[in-house]
This record gives sequence, C-alpha cells and structure tokens, in this order.
Amino acid sequence: MFMVTTNDIPGYRITQVLGEVMGLTVRSTDFGQGFTAGFRSLGGGEIPEFTQVMYEARQVVMGRMWAEAQQRGGNAIVAMRFDAGSIANFTEICAYGTAVVVEPLAPVAQPHPPVPPQA
Repeated sequence: MFMVTTNDIPGYRITQVLGEVMGLTVRSTDFGQGFTAGFRSLGGGEIPEFTQVMYEARQVVMGRMWAEAQQRGGNAIVAMRFDAGSIANFTEICAYGTAVVVEPLAPVAQPHPPVPPQA
C-alpha cells in the first residue's frame, strides 16, 4: 500500500475514491518528562522528551489512518497531511488523507530491437 502527500502516485491510476480517512490521538507528557522538559526549554533548542512524544504520536495516527483505509477497501492514501493543535495542556495530533484504490498502469510496450540482416 501507498501513503503519499501528492494527489496521485506515478505509475498507478486511481480506480476508486473511498473518501477521507484520519487517525487521531491526544497526548500529554508524564509529569517527569514535563518537569525535565520545562527546565531544558529555558536554554532554548530542541526538547528531546517532547520530540520523542511527537514522533510516537505521528506513528500512531498514521497507523490508525492506514487501518481505516484498509477497512474501507483501500490500498492507498493520497493527499496525506498532518495537523496538530493544543487543547488545555494536551496536544492533538491528526493525520488525514483520501483513501483510494489504485492499480498499476499498463506497462508501455517496448520496441523490439532491430534484427540484423542474415547472410
């Protein structure tokens, strides 16, 4: 199966559009992570504790979106996007796209090489 941010997949044609699919999670860090990350944020730069939480959240929502596409009979997702927002002290992560059925394009016929003349 394919999951792409583009509206089409080179070498394939869309035969069915099954509609929007999404995966969603709402996350918070545990108290220890939040406390440690709060101190790290004072110095600027990346906060590894939050980076890890966000990376894991994206994997979860992609998996949920993929499962929904398969349940609808899809074998690909096009126009996939991520969105994130804050709700109180939590972060919502959403992945969404369009579930589709694709099939490979017919292979292009290759011209036969010229046959050398026989003596």
